Amino acid sequence: MMCRIDKVIQETPDIRTYRLKFKEEGMMERFNWLPGQFVEFSLLGSGECTFCIASSSTRKESFDCSIKRAGVVTADIHTGLDEGDEVGIRGPYGNWFPLEDLKGKNLLFVGGGIGLAPLRSLIQYCIDNRKDYKDFTILYGARTSADLCYKDEIADWRKDPSLKVILTIDKPEETWKENVGVVPKILEEVVKPVVANTKVITCGPPIMIKYTLLSLDKLGFAPKDVITTLEMKMQCGLGKCGRCNIGSTYVCKDGPVFTYEQLKKLPDEF
Repeated sequence: MMCRIDKVIQETPDIRTYRLKFKEEGMMERFNWLPGQFVEFSLLGSGECTFCIASSSTRKESFDCSIKRAGVVTADIHTGLDEGDEVGIRGPYGNWFPLEDLKGKNLLFVGGGIGLAPLRSLIQYCIDNRKDYKDFTILYGARTSADLCYKDEIADWRKDPSLKVILTIDKPEETWKENVGVVPKILEEVVKPVVANTKVITCGPPIMIKYTLLSLDKLGFAPKDVITTLEMKMQCGLGKCGRCNIGSTYVCKDGPVFTYEQLKKLPDEF
């Protein structure tokens, strides 16, 4: 399916959000996805990459893919695509966040860097269905303030009194007036989440996920109440290339969304 790039947003020096609309009339209305699912993004002459859908289907006039420049294909996307250009899209693929299990719960989102992209789809979905959830906290961090994504949207979240948004960067900066420290440290020392009736949804660089899971263990969260997505490990999206297998589990076919309880049964990947 061919899509036209409706808008390009420079989130950070190496992350761009591409807002997409299908060329075929009526296709946008027929294209259905749930938070956590992904697509194959194809650039003719360069190849394909898997990217999560970084926006919610509750806002279906378009959909977003946020892409970090990290390799040959993503470099070609960054340098070769602009508003009005066309790309190929396959999907949606994969499972999704357990929406029914989240209802009636306190929600704690813990994101790092580009890892906010898959969380953003769920955050938007939950905001658009706000009455279904209780306390709502977003902890988000990056190496520097320049590496924080979705700055304008975060500003909008902070205007909503029903949302609590906590930001952090790894090291001090002269003009930075908020938290300083890696995400797991801020989680333990600043957020100090209530464990009872709370679901945690987390995504970020592998090292952040590893230590966030350890911090959540320390705080007393049951592994079944902690959810993450491993979409960064995928490539073909069809279970054929073998890049995303963890033991006998294929992230693209069996995930990319897993509970910490499920991850504990797999070979260690972090």
